[in-house]
Amino acid sequence: MLIDRPSSPAKILVIEDNSADVFMLRHALDQHGEEYVLEVLRDGEEAIEFVNLQRTAEVNGEPCVIVLDLHLPKHDGAAVLRAIRQEPVLAHVDVVALTTIASPRDEHEVRDLGVRLYKAKPSLIDDWIELARQILEICLGHTPVAA
Repeated sequence: MLIDRPSSPAKILVIEDNSADVFMLRHALDQHGEEYVLEVLRDGEEAIEFVNLQRTAEVNGEPCVIVLDLHLPKHDGAAVLRAIRQEPVLAHVDVVALTTIASPRDEHEVRDLGVRLYKAKPSLIDDWIELARQILEICLGHTPVAA
């Protein structure tokens, strides 16, 4: 369990089309006992619409981290990441990029766009729990997590 508790729940934006992966992440986050709010967007188009709305909408608390699947329907994760980096409200938010198939080319591209963490999606629950710990540490502002 992490020790420094924020004054309000960590707001985590998850952009992921696989409901099983969302379930596993939520379950892993629950194992840490921290309060969090998970907002889920299901595809690249929904994510880009969300990013564009940040310019005109009154933001109800920006996320402390964005968890982004790189292989999304409608717009891929790199396109979503570029949109995030161009939106002043979200440009500074840390992004954790997840992929089913790790690729040096994809990693290089998203690292150039400033992702905080690039990881293959876990297959074991213990690895999901470790990923959740790293996400919560980002939200709590701890020392940078290892990639």
